[in-house]
Amino acid sequence: MNLELTEEQVALRDTTRSFLAEKAPIASHVRPLLDDPSGTTDAVWRSLADLGTTGLLVPEDYGGAGMTMVEAGVVAEELGAALHPGPWLSTAVAAVRALARLDGTDSAAELLTGIADGGVIAAVGPLDGGGLATGERDGRVVLRGDVAMADAAAANVLLVFAGDGRDAGLFAVKTDSPGVSVAPRHGIDQTRKRFRVALDAAPGRRLATAAPDDVAALRDDVLIATAADALGAARAVMDLAVEYAKVRKQFGHPIGSFQAVQHLCVDMYETVELARGGVIHALWAADNAGPDERQLAAMRAKAFAGRLATVGDTAIQVLGGIGYTWEHDAHLYLKRLLSWSELLGAPDRYLTEIGARLANRGA
Repeated sequence: MNLELTEEQVALRDTTRSFLAEKAPIASHVRPLLDDPSGTTDAVWRSLADLGTTGLLVPEDYGGAGMTMVEAGVVAEELGAALHPGPWLSTAVAAVRALARLDGTDSAAELLTGIADGGVIAAVGPLDGGGLATGERDGRVVLRGDVAMADAAAANVLLVFAGDGRDAGLFAVKTDSPGVSVAPRHGIDQTRKRFRVALDAAPGRRLATAAPDDVAALRDDVLIATAADALGAARAVMDLAVEYAKVRKQFGHPIGSFQAVQHLCVDMYETVELARGGVIHALWAADNAGPDERQLAAMRAKAFAGRLATVGDTAIQVLGGIGYTWEHDAHLYLKRLLSWSELLGAPDRYLTEIGARLANRGA
């Protein structure tokens, strides 16, 4: 496992960072979309596709770059640093990895091609266990039930886990199909678009069999990629606070010269760098490690989520009163980190599971 980025990965990082700063900055892109359910615009989404970011994980045979989760993590970190509210994680990571993990690439060639060229936006669920019910109407498979999904309002296709109690599968449902309704779920983080999708005899096309181990691997992939996004958010809000500490003066001196503020900045840096090591290992493990190591790496990244969220809290302490204002971006970063902390369960649950595994390993 290489902890340093290659030249190609550095170029990918820099290109993505420059694009987001120019075409999707917080002031003129993110903030206007805080109350927009789609979280993106056609121009920005198409540009992300033109950069190759939506097709990073798509195999080359389907028009993608055929890269690894490490490259996806590079892009995710930059999107988190820019507070990007669009459906990239759902489409470029969750959807593509679902098809790859469940061996559904051949049956979904047009979906993969569309994701790579930006024509398809996908949402995936449920990732927290369970699935919807399948039935039959007029010789077609139909799906029934409610499911929580991110980015469903922006999607033109839903990838849904469903079954009849004996056989579970991954189904594609077009969002404009009859029987599909999408309702927003309001949470603390306005840059994350979450929804409750209700399917009432909605027609679905089966793409692959959903074995429990494959679904668990997909859940790990989503946790790992979102951890990279959170790492970017934590790094960015830390940088905001440190730069502020260099120029904000009290008693004639920059506040960064005061030991108490220095300790806060060091605490943030230590937390971000500890998270970085865990995220890099988890990204590598997603493609190269065995199931046990991959899952443990994903759980460790998630278990650390609570610590990473404290970076946003500490940054606001350094920023002082200005950090509490709506005009400052620090509170948006804190909310992004808090939403990561609660994704697919609280960190304590993962800490408990890690502890149990380590105890069993030593027994």
